[in-house]
Amino acid sequence: MTRHYLDHNATAPVRPEVIDAVAAAMRHDGNSLSPHEEGRISHKIVEDAREQVRALVNAPVNGVVFTSSGTESIHYVLHGMVNAGHVRRVFVSAIEHPAVAANAETLRTKEGKVPIITLPVLPSGVFDIDELKLRMSNYKKEVAGDFLVCVMLANNETGVIQPVREIADVVHDAGGYLFVDAAQAVGKIPVNFVMSGADVMSFTGHKFGGPVGAGALIVGPNLPLEPVMRGGGQEMNRRAGTHNVPAIAGLGLASELARKSLARADQIAALRDRMEQAAVAAGARVWGGQAERLPGTLCISAQGFPGATQLMALDLAGIAVSAGSACSSGKTKPSHVLQAMGAGEEEASSAIRVSLGWNSTEDDADAFIREWPKAYGRVKARAA
Repeated sequence: MTRHYLDHNATAPVRPEVIDAVAAAMRHDGNSLSPHEEGRISHKIVEDAREQVRALVNAPVNGVVFTSSGTESIHYVLHGMVNAGHVRRVFVSAIEHPAVAANAETLRTKEGKVPIITLPVLPSGVFDIDELKLRMSNYKKEVAGDFLVCVMLANNETGVIQPVREIADVVHDAGGYLFVDAAQAVGKIPVNFVMSGADVMSFTGHKFGGPVGAGALIVGPNLPLEPVMRGGGQEMNRRAGTHNVPAIAGLGLASELARKSLARADQIAALRDRMEQAAVAAGARVWGGQAERLPGTLCISAQGFPGATQLMALDLAGIAVSAGSACSSGKTKPSHVLQAMGAGEEEASSAIRVSLGWNSTEDDADAFIREWPKAYGRVKARAA
C-alpha cells in the first residue's frame, strides 16, 4: 500500500540533502570548542549553520542560540527570564502549545509561584487584541514590574496565524516582553524576527525538513535571559553542553532550503483547499477557516466521528494524520485549542489535523479526498 504522509505539523520528513549533510558532519572528528584543526572544522560547521538560521528569520547578529528542541527553547525562555529577575507575571494565550503552559506552571521566584494569566482568543482562533489592551491597561495601573506575554505565531492545530506585530506594540507599550513560539511558522511562511517585534522567539528544525534534536532561540539585544544549563562556554555562555554538530548542520541546511518551501506556499494551500472542500461537502466543520492560516494546515471535526476513529480509519487506508496536537494525540482529552475557540467537548474530541509540507503532492491530497468522505459515510450509515 502506498503511504501518504499528511502529518507535517508533527514532524516533517527530513530532506534528502539534510540527511547527507548530517552524515557528512558525523564523519568529522573534534569538539567544536577544541582549538585543533578537527575542532576548528566542527566549529565552522556550527557557525555556518548559525548564519543560515539567522538569514532565514532575519535574526540579530549573535542572536541565534542553538538548543535541542522547541520544548527546551520554551523552557529556556520562561525559566531564563524569570530567573534573571525581570519577570514576575506571565500571560499565556489560551491556545499555546502544552509545553508553554506546563513550563509556566513550574515558575517560581523567592516570593513564591509566578502568577499565570490566560488570555482568550476569538471564535476564529485569532488572539483577542481588545482583551489584551484591556488587560495591559489594568496591569500597567495596578502592578509594578515587568511581565512576559507568550503568543504562538501560528497555531499547531488550526494553523491560524496570530497578529504578532500588533500584539508586540501593545505589550511593549505596557512595559512587558513578548515571547513568540514560531515552531509551526518557520519554514512554512516568511518569518522576520526583527519586524515581528518579538523580544525572543523559538523554533525547531524537524517541523520543516530538518533533523529531530536541533532547535533554536532567537534573542533580541540586551534581553535579560539567565542560562538554565551551565557548565561549558558553548553558545557564548548562554547554553552549556557540547554542540550536536550533525544536527546543527542539518538545521542550518534545512533553513537554507526552506526558501523552496516558501516558494511552494500557494501550491500547498491549493492542495489544502481541495481537501477542505471535499471534507466540508461530506459534512465536516473546519476550524480557523475564516482566519489567515498556514498554507498546509487543515483542522476539521465531524459529528459522531471521534478524532481517534478518524485517525485509525485513515491509517488503515494508508494516510497519516494527527488527532489534535501530535504531542498529546495519544491522550483522550479534548483539544484545548478548539475549546478556547468555543467548541463543545464532543466537537473538541472529534477533530483531526491534516498537515502538508515541503514534499506533499497531488496524490497525497487525492488520497484524503477519496478516503475521508468514504470513512465518514460508513459512520453515518451505521448511525442511520
